[in-house]
Amino acid sequence: MNSLEQASSAYLRSAMHQPIRWHEWGEAAFAVAKKEDKAILLDIGAVWCHWCHVMDRESYDNETIAALINEHFIAIKVDRDERPDVDARYQAAVQAISGQGGWPLTAFLTPDGRPFFGGTYFPPDDHYGRPGFRRVLQSIANAYKEKHSEVMESADSVMGAIEHQEAYAGRSGSIDPGTIAHIIESARKMFDRHNGGFGDKPKFPHSPALDLVIDEFTRTQHEDLATIIDTTLEKMATGGVYDQLAGGFHRYSVDEKWIVPHFEKMSYDNSELLKNYVHAWQATGSPLFSAIAQDIIRWVDEWLSDQEHGGFYASQDADINMDDDGDYFTWTLQEARAVLTADELAVTSAYYDIGEVGEMHHNPHKNVLFVKETMDVIARQNRRPEDEVLSLLSSARKKMYAARLQRPTPYIDKTVYVNWNAMMVSAYLDAASALDLAAPRKFALKSLDRILSTAWDAKHNRLNHVIAYSDPAAQHRLVAGMLDDYAFTTIACLDAYCATADLTYFKFARAIGDAMITRFHDSTSGGFFDMDSQSDPAGLFGALTARRKPLQDSPTPAGNSAAAIAMMRLFHFTNDSKYKDIAEDTLETFAGIVNHFGIFAATFGIALRLFVEPAIQVVIVGDDASAEELHTAALSSFAVNKEVIHLRLDQVVAQNLPAALAETIPQLPVIKDGRSVAVICSGFTCQPPINAASQLANAIKQAITAR
Repeated sequence: MNSLEQASSAYLRSAMHQPIRWHEWGEAAFAVAKKEDKAILLDIGAVWCHWCHVMDRESYDNETIAALINEHFIAIKVDRDERPDVDARYQAAVQAISGQGGWPLTAFLTPDGRPFFGGTYFPPDDHYGRPGFRRVLQSIANAYKEKHSEVMESADSVMGAIEHQEAYAGRSGSIDPGTIAHIIESARKMFDRHNGGFGDKPKFPHSPALDLVIDEFTRTQHEDLATIIDTTLEKMATGGVYDQLAGGFHRYSVDEKWIVPHFEKMSYDNSELLKNYVHAWQATGSPLFSAIAQDIIRWVDEWLSDQEHGGFYASQDADINMDDDGDYFTWTLQEARAVLTADELAVTSAYYDIGEVGEMHHNPHKNVLFVKETMDVIARQNRRPEDEVLSLLSSARKKMYAARLQRPTPYIDKTVYVNWNAMMVSAYLDAASALDLAAPRKFALKSLDRILSTAWDAKHNRLNHVIAYSDPAAQHRLVAGMLDDYAFTTIACLDAYCATADLTYFKFARAIGDAMITRFHDSTSGGFFDMDSQSDPAGLFGALTARRKPLQDSPTPAGNSAAAIAMMRLFHFTNDSKYKDIAEDTLETFAGIVNHFGIFAATFGIALRLFVEPAIQVVIVGDDASAEELHTAALSSFAVNKEVIHLRLDQVVAQNLPAALAETIPQLPVIKDGRSVAVICSGFTCQPPINAASQLANAIKQAITAR
């Protein structure tokens, strides 16, 4: 065993048996590097990462390569999910050096942590057009000894690139509402009209861009935007990138048609796609979008949630070993034939395109399940009524899923991260409200309560990044919360207040939002740093000394944009100008550069929408069937600047309202009379009460589309 047996992260613990003297990121590793004057080999990866597993098996398990590393380097291993702050900076470094990043990230550093060379996956010997890892290690070791001054000069240059990449110093400008149109136009230009999605292969979901497009469609009803929404979400839902048996989305598709995925499943992808399908259902009424949203919840409930304690797990791995490539999720014709009747096979093989030759290069008999034909075509081909075909397909899916459960199951990382949990809490609450689902609402609140009770330190006004680790044998350690943790938790608390009218959640939102300002806001140059500015500088090693203000959505919504959203929503509930001022300051910080990012700045576009458009706050008051009808009508449309709050009469009397609404709502005569009504407030002014659901839906539509 090496020192990683003391680690908490599942990724690090998976390497504790390797013959390399691995260190965790921290003071001890850098002290040894300085004492021995050795370069540092930094490996950054994740437990769900296929090529990380490949490099572990090929190189880090290899005795000869391990001896080379132990002789010439101090080896440090980092889990990118546990330490996204470390990952972000060295990704920037390797991109500056090699032109590309990704995982595994392989970087070589000076003893004080400054990067001077790096790449991603290296095969053990020259292969795939890549230099062999043995040769790279020997060359770097020689260069560090024989060309020391050049190495140090290169390290200085790369550090400069890291500091420059996301600092945006001197790039501020005036807020331009036209930026929203620019981002949407970028989505139009990148849209793949045949296959949906944006750009070419490999194809990733761009959830913030989809939400911005859905919001714009709600306002304009432009047909080309409807095409983007419908084509993208339908192609994804019927493609192999969606798990047709268990539900849930894989991380991305290696082809442009959404057929062959990279099979890992991430919490953050599924939370944001859940929001997309819910919002698209609100905007279009498509039954498919509602069904997929509920199917994502089915998968998360079964595989990615701690039903006993609350909380959402991080990810599901793609494979069970290095030689595997999605075998758990894919099917040969023989495997399907073994579990299905002849009639079921006839229907299912046509529907999911299961044949003798499949899509997987490592095993051409393996088929990815994707929807090949429509139900009516299969009914005609099999000379059966559609309802009979549907019944056969349903029974076949159940049998195939049951059979799949007997296979060795890819690892579930049960680590509970605050930022990803907060994102999923918001998604569950969105779905629960729009689709009238009681169980997801209950579990979302249970999960948020776990965040607030275990990760939020009210005494010191700080948030931790990790609630629980996957391995029960691992010791729990405190990892300081980062900007994402604070921003997404603030937003989740506001969503919980809207869902419950429990003012406690609003108070948490304000406390965590205020702590985010104190710890992360740059009051001098604007925007938010990704790391706590109150951290002890002595604990910042290597590239962590570089200040960073994230703007780009990759792979999750950018921290600065999410922070600006949190600030604007707090402003709309409190009428406290400090929140609006900080949001404005943040948007101005990036206004001079944001248009260069296109759809990768879509969350910025959403924050900008909240800034330039007045909030639409729909308050429903009442306990009866009429109030429920009003609530349903209020949730039947989507806009990023719309909030819906349903209060019982006793909650209004108890003043379960934040300041901006407390001044008006309790004073309305119709509420004092005890009647169920809806009130639309915008720009801190409330319209006359409405008691008819159809009238409310029309009034909300007018408020959203008003220009």
